[in-house]
Amino acid sequence: MKKIVTVVMLLLSFISLAQGGRLLREKKEQIKAMKVAYITNELALTPDEAAKFWPLYNAFEEKQHEIRKQKLKGYLDRVDDESFDNVSDKEAATLLAQMESTEDELYQAKKKFIASLKGVISPLKILKLKKAEEGFNRKLLQQYRDRKFGR
Repeated sequence: MKKIVTVVMLLLSFISLAQGGRLLREKKEQIKAMKVAYITNELALTPDEAAKFWPLYNAFEEKQHEIRKQKLKGYLDRVDDESFDNVSDKEAATLLAQMESTEDELYQAKKKFIASLKGVISPLKILKLKKAEEGFNRKLLQQYRDRKFGR
């Protein structure tokens, strides 16, 4: 799942560079709308469930985005730095501890999100959510590949 998310994030970054800010915002909104439709359909959300589910889901995605943006980006920038090969073992251990802490923070956010969903949708639909997210990411990646390679 992490690999798919990373690929999607890279794709969005590439689109940003290639098409500019306005088109990127439009593309992000289009992808978000496709994702909402896909997940709503896959989970067979009732209108009442959807009204309660989507604010929780959107808040969780925003929380994940902020954690990654604020914390992981700093680590990745450091790894991409030309002087990375000269990092001492002590600095590497510190970075590793920070990365582990960030991963734990993401995990705790996921646990909190799942707990909040338990009063909104059934346990089966919560399980289906993971499958739907992965299915959507695969579908999005396949569409990108099809366009890139003219299939």
